[in-house]
Amino acid sequence: MKADVKLDCFGLLCPLPIIQTAQKIKEMKIGEVLEVISTDEGIREDMPAWCRQTGHEYLGLEEEGETIKVYVKKVKE
Repeated sequence: MKADVKLDCFGLLCPLPIIQTAQKIKEMKIGEVLEVISTDEGIREDMPAWCRQTGHEYLGLEEEGETIKVYVKKVKE
């Protein structure tokens, strides 16, 4: 999946990937896609839940070994 912005959270544990996602998405424009690179297995459930709470669109995830890439589309300010 093509992302406009990448956020490297490799090696960070919950809740840091979600906190950094929240900060990064504030800097983005509506319609842009954020790729979050993580090794925290909790992100599989945490990111969809965060998107439901904040109104951003969860686009899915890709896994490559221990690396998990999740994609979020900014849909509102």
